[in-house]
Amino acid sequence: MNILLKLSKLIDKLNERIGLGVAWLTTVLVLVVVYDVIMRYGFKKGSIAMQELEWHLFAVIFLIGAAYTLKKDAHVRVDIIYTRLGRKQKAWIDLIGTFIFLLPFAIIVIYSTQGFIANSWAAREVSPDPGGLPARYILKAMIPAGFVLLIIQGISQAIKNLLVILGREQEVAQ
Repeated sequence: MNILLKLSKLIDKLNERIGLGVAWLTTVLVLVVVYDVIMRYGFKKGSIAMQELEWHLFAVIFLIGAAYTLKKDAHVRVDIIYTRLGRKQKAWIDLIGTFIFLLPFAIIVIYSTQGFIANSWAAREVSPDPGGLPARYILKAMIPAGFVLLIIQGISQAIKNLLVILGREQEVAQ
């Protein structure tokens, strides 16, 4: 069980670093939006590339940041019943949810987007809009990357929940 806990901590550390790095993209996104608004409304110079950059940055933040959000237990959930449960009961729900919902969904997304992403890379897809961004295929590669990170964080969470269920909660807290 110690090796699983070490693996969990390694995964947590990886997603913590990636999540904090991606968080800085939020600052970049704000600056891009401010620049775009000033240029569009102040100088009447709109830019398709800037608008696309905004949603590309948002997509990367959302996809790559999902695993960090899972690690921080910050995903949206209905807490009407969950908050009233004990630690072991919550661990059971989280463990079952990971194996019934999170892992299958993430695997399906990765599997079902393979062709879509491969075609994008093969064609070196660019924006269809004049003045749009090149290399749209790189953005599409963030889909499986984000879901792989989500899968490994789900595994880390499952390990910690299993330890709680087995009464070894103190090991998780360290």
